[in-house]
Amino acid sequence: MLMRTDPFREFDRIARELAGPGTWSRPSAMPMDAYREGDTYVVSFDLPGVDPEAIEVDIERNMLTVKAERRPSAKAEDVQMELSERPLGVFSRQLVLADTLDTEHLRADYDTGVLTLRIPIAERAKRRRIKIGHGESRKEITG
Repeated sequence: MLMRTDPFREFDRIARELAGPGTWSRPSAMPMDAYREGDTYVVSFDLPGVDPEAIEVDIERNMLTVKAERRPSAKAEDVQMELSERPLGVFSRQLVLADTLDTEHLRADYDTGVLTLRIPIAERAKRRRIKIGHGESRKEITG
């Protein structure tokens, strides 16, 4: 259901990590899982520490775009940071979805730092048995 079109995506990810935190013009990638669960396609993105208000999910035709921003926590002026390993900045992922997915009924949930999108498989794409006519009704094929 997911179509991969960029064989150099991993090289881009490594280059972005070396370049520093993501910005709106050059966002960092976010880890994800994608799988089919019955008649639903599920895509999960790891976004720990991201405020749900800082997440955008957009679909245009069959292009799904997820953007999120992890902002620094509010710090008092007298705080001296000793260690900062959690990446901040903007994260983004674009996926080309197959035409067999019903994006009109996409559901998005955010729980414990994971954004989960559930996209139903379109009725026209589900498996169905075709009735084969015979004799007088041989021209009649129904779905």
